[in-house]
Amino acid sequence: MFTRPGSFAVLLPVKSPGTGKSRLSALRDADRARLAAAFATDVVDACLSTDGVAGVLVVSDDAAFAATLAARGAATCPDPGGGLNAALRHAAAHLHDRRPDLRPVALCGDLPSLLAADLAAALADAASDPGPCFVRDADATGTTLYCAAYDDFEPRFGAGSAAAHAASGARALAGELASLRRDVDDVDSLAGAIALGVGDSSAAVLRAIGLLPRGS
Repeated sequence: MFTRPGSFAVLLPVKSPGTGKSRLSALRDADRARLAAAFATDVVDACLSTDGVAGVLVVSDDAAFAATLAARGAATCPDPGGGLNAALRHAAAHLHDRRPDLRPVALCGDLPSLLAADLAAALADAASDPGPCFVRDADATGTTLYCAAYDDFEPRFGAGSAAAHAASGARALAGELASLRRDVDDVDSLAGAIALGVGDSSAAVLRAIGLLPRGS
C-alpha cells in the first residue's frame, strides 16, 4: 500500500456525495452532491501533492465514489458503520495491518481550499512531537485534522471536538494554516472558502452552478 515517500498516511472519511452538505440548503440536492464530491476530490489531490504524505486511505460507504477517488491515487476501505470516529478507527486498523511504519492522520473531506503547503506545515509540526495533535477549524470549536500514533489514535470528531481533543491531551497545532482550518458546513463557510480560493474540481462545480464567475 502506497508508493510515495513519507511518514504520514491521511485517513479521509467520505460520505456518499448524495447525503453530504445538507446545511447548504440554498442549493439544489444535485448541486450539493456535486460540491461534496468536488471537495473530497480536491482534498485527495492536495494530500497527494504534499511532502511527507505517503498516501491517502479513503473510508467510505459509497463504493462507486470511493472508486472515483481511487482512480486519482487514493487507497480505499469500506466504512463499517457506527459513525465518523468508528470509521476512522477502522481505517487506522486497516492501515496498521499494511503499513505499521506510518503515522495516521485523520482529515476532513470538506476542505476545498486546502493547500499542500499548509498541510505540509502542519505535518512538520506534528512530526516534532510523537504525541497526539490536532488542528482547530476556523471557528476554533471543531477539528479539521487529528494525528496520533496507532496506539494513541482516539479521534473525537463531533460537536465541540476541539475542546474534546484538547481535554484528551492532544496538542493544538499553531500557525495560520488558513486553508487547512476552513472546512465548509454552510453558506457562510463556503463563502470563506471561495475567498481563500478553491481547488480545480470545486471551482469547476462552483462555476457551473453560478457561485464563481467564469474565468476566475
